[in-house]
Amino acid sequence: MSVSLAKKAGAAGAVTIAVLVGGGSATAADEEVPEPASFTSAFTAAATPDEIINPDGMAVAGEEGATGTFNFRINSDEEIICYDIMLNGVTPPYMSMARSATHIHEALAGQSGPPRVTFPDPEDAGDGTLRSSGCLQGPFTTGIEAEGGGDTGDGFTLKEIEANPAEYYGDTHTMDFVAGAVRGQLSQVPLGGVPTGGGGTAPNERGSTNMALYVSAGAIVIAAAAGATLARRRVTN
Repeated sequence: MSVSLAKKAGAAGAVTIAVLVGGGSATAADEEVPEPASFTSAFTAAATPDEIINPDGMAVAGEEGATGTFNFRINSDEEIICYDIMLNGVTPPYMSMARSATHIHEALAGQSGPPRVTFPDPEDAGDGTLRSSGCLQGPFTTGIEAEGGGDTGDGFTLKEIEANPAEYYGDTHTMDFVAGAVRGQLSQVPLGGVPTGGGGTAPNERGSTNMALYVSAGAIVIAAAAGATLARRRVTN
């Protein structure tokens, strides 16, 4: 466990309890911005219901049969994170005392931890898959008060994810699965075929190619998909 995670672990239990027993998702989100011209790193998480941990550190069941893919591209120099989140088999309504019910939390696998970034909750575009995509710029806030005061996003920077991606996970919470419907730890992936992280910037090539993250046949790859970028969706509930 890193020094930064060790410092925050003491408050994680109390903070996560507050997140999970809340009455409903707020609609606010950190500032949405255009996609930057370049990124410093990229990450993905394959989320499943068997990874859910409750605030007491106990494994609990998420939504049976549900899956999620959390794809993130980061420009840590500009403090921008672009997200493409897809959920299948997750049943809204969402529920969290945070500003939304879809988050990046800080904790190792098998542990629970506080949210650091909140994202607009994925919505059904008509094909049964829930999707959310866009770009947010920090400083990030979650709407959850940390033990001792302040927001759980206070002081957090995207460089922390780049330094220790395994200490972060993506998840989403619903009314029926308040501890989480699906969850997955972040893994770093190549960006544009170039190893990323530590400030290694790779071009985004906007206008001709949309770089999208995919998990295929157990291997994580970056694929170039022609066409327009995914529509940016805001939380509307």
